[in-house]
Amino acid sequence: MLAPLWLTLKVALIATLIAGAAGVGMGWWMSRRRFVGQEIVDAVLMLPMVLPPTVLGYYLIVLIGRNGVFGQYLDRWFGINLIFTWQGAVIAASIVSLPLIYKAARASFEDVDSRFAHAARTLGAGELEVFLRVSLPLAVRGIAAGLMLAFARAMGEFGATLMIAGNLPGKTQTLSIAVYDAVQAGNDAQALWLTAVISVVCIVVLVISGRLLQAKH
Repeated sequence: MLAPLWLTLKVALIATLIAGAAGVGMGWWMSRRRFVGQEIVDAVLMLPMVLPPTVLGYYLIVLIGRNGVFGQYLDRWFGINLIFTWQGAVIAASIVSLPLIYKAARASFEDVDSRFAHAARTLGAGELEVFLRVSLPLAVRGIAAGLMLAFARAMGEFGATLMIAGNLPGKTQTLSIAVYDAVQAGNDAQALWLTAVISVVCIVVLVISGRLLQAKH
């Protein structure tokens, strides 16, 4: 019964790290640049938040499925197949949680007073040093809150994960899928226990992220 919990924690943690790296990087870049089509790029990055999970899952199958745009080359050149694997679940969770960390990171970087970065540049700091020593430390609370929200979102991912990773007990069955499976099997006790676990974890994450955002202001 604990297998779905440990798998969910593993998938959510790795997905949060991946989405965190991409979201923070894109948030910083988008906060510093103004270019034609920026609104379109922003909309694409936020798209996983509003797309139906099944549509997102279908996009992922088209992209990384065995015969997908990229998946066929992964299979042909490296023998990698991401369908019905926990790694596929990580990719699905990363995509759906990306908008949360991206939006939080961009807003946090935009709140940083640009005079600090300008002062660092006049003292000879390069862009990477400005990011690591000025922008990131000043935006860290908002980013941390976004990471926690992304983690909670990754834990609760269902639709895209089911389409990509399937429902293989002990291999790809995450908590949300295990709840669905228990309900379908009429196992109300197990469904209740799993629901309670994921609810408690998400409440804790939301409380901590809320405190981080309050401390930011």
